[in-house]
Amino acid sequence: MSRTTRVRLFLVAAAVVLAGFALACTRLPAFGGASHPYGTRAVTAALEQHTANVISSVNFDQRAFDTLGEESVLFAAVLGATVLLRLARDERKVPPAAQRVLPPTRLFGALLLPLTVLTGWYVVAHGQLSPGGGFQGGVILAAGLHLAYVAADYRVLGRVRPLAVLDVTDALAAAAFTALGLVGLAVAGAYLENVLPLGTFRDLASGGLVPLINAAVGIEVGSGVVVLLASFLDQAVEVTEK
Repeated sequence: MSRTTRVRLFLVAAAVVLAGFALACTRLPAFGGASHPYGTRAVTAALEQHTANVISSVNFDQRAFDTLGEESVLFAAVLGATVLLRLARDERKVPPAAQRVLPPTRLFGALLLPLTVLTGWYVVAHGQLSPGGGFQGGVILAAGLHLAYVAADYRVLGRVRPLAVLDVTDALAAAAFTALGLVGLAVAGAYLENVLPLGTFRDLASGGLVPLINAAVGIEVGSGVVVLLASFLDQAVEVTEK
């Protein structure tokens, strides 16, 4: 296919997409108006499904299939970075040297690390009840572990960051999200249909599938971010040319 043909094909496709997008925008509610049909339906559906946090209801119930795609993008990004940044033939790993850290920094990091990890688990566990959820809590968990790098050195981070375990955990959590969708398919004939008992509104176990999917996302995001950062930090700290 020639360059001219490719450009023409692109222009035709772009025109079709632009026309469809413009047509869709004409049916949107006016900005700043009193009518919010999607928001009203989302809140109603969240209450019916006993999910106090409407955002989590949208992410892990009403549009859970979209969230599965987003999680898959993160998983693919982590996998791609791990493959691209693997040790090359002309590279070798050198054990990092011990680094001096100021006592206030060491003390601050030692105190903040467990508090940050605890906060991350709290945000994940309460995602269906209060602001937060698996994505936010997973990032907090990953950030908390890396306080070991700030407060001590790279060797300490390596001891609190079991990469072999986190690699497997990342894959298992992503697979768990996919498998939970099969529960709805088997019971109600729709993938990711919320078919588990809804529980009592505002209880920790309320929301049916929502807390389980939320937990899977939190574990996948936390593990994935740690593995992703490890790929870059290893290159910066340990890897050198032969």
